Amino acid sequence: MKKIKIVLIGAGFIADYHARALQLLPEVEIAGVVGLPIEAVKGFANKYNIHNVSTDYKDFLKNKEIDAVIISTPNKFHAPIAIDFLKEGIDVFLEKPMAVNPKEGEKITRVAKENNRIVMIGHMWRFDEEVNFIKNLIDSGKLGKIIKTKGYGIHENWGPGGWFTKKEIAGGGALADMGVHAIDTVRYILGDPDPTEVYAKIGTYFGNYDVDDSGIIIISWDNGTTSIIESGWWQPHMDGPEASTQFFGTKGYATVLPTAVKLKSEEKIEIPSINKSEHCDQSIYSKQMEKFVESIKSRIQPNPGYIEGQKVLEIVDAAYQSSELGKVVKF
Repeated sequence: MKKIKIVLIGAGFIADYHARALQLLPEVEIAGVVGLPIEAVKGFANKYNIHNVSTDYKDFLKNKEIDAVIISTPNKFHAPIAIDFLKEGIDVFLEKPMAVNPKEGEKITRVAKENNRIVMIGHMWRFDEEVNFIKNLIDSGKLGKIIKTKGYGIHENWGPGGWFTKKEIAGGGALADMGVHAIDTVRYILGDPDPTEVYAKIGTYFGNYDVDDSGIIIISWDNGTTSIIESGWWQPHMDGPEASTQFFGTKGYATVLPTAVKLKSEEKIEIPSINKSEHCDQSIYSKQMEKFVESIKSRIQPNPGYIEGQKVLEIVDAAYQSSELGKVVKF
């Protein structure tokens, strides 16, 4: 059987999760890795027995043997690199966020459609067992109509450095980095409703950089639910870890990460025992890569794909606009 050849563009922290996931798939070959500096890329390649290394992604652009790439670069480079590979007929997995603004996301989508290519976005919480348990519970109607949610994308007493704190490269701060997890997670659990309004208060209080490190975002959805999202770095306290979300329904309450259920009927819901070695467990990324490879083979656009990635970009962009203008942004 011909192997599916995938190249990793980016050899940083998150690339390790992707490489470990790909090595579990017998039909996949990691055909190369790109990154900077070359010494770090060679070390990464040695760890995963990857034979082809480069500091320039264009070295793989014209390689007709390559089926797909996984792009884990700083946000600024997501769109240009993805578009270059899509034009060459190569499928693309993009780490979140899909791009630095909605216009770039729209261009990725257009080029993908024009070239009949697969695009998947790294909103990995859609593959978490606890997230899917709560989604199924809500889908069953046991919580009734969901009136409001509260979700978190926060780092307590910690924040990233480097390109994450440079607006020109990252596109945004804690909202673009952490808030996107909370936004996409609640949207997925609610059945991917569309936003109708966004109101936000976003600021910088904990560091000397030109991006945000604190945010409160209120999203109105077309299904009647209102979501509160908190994003932040260096916060003195967090009510829940990354992507933790509370759901308030007419028949009960549930929270995910940590996962618990409380029904007004007092019916007891058994929470499944889930073994994780860490909050962002390798198993989530492994399921994510399984989905990507499945999509490459089936030629069916995945969820989360460019539709889901674009919707998050539009919400984040609206939040920044709302905070700057001091008013609600309508869709």
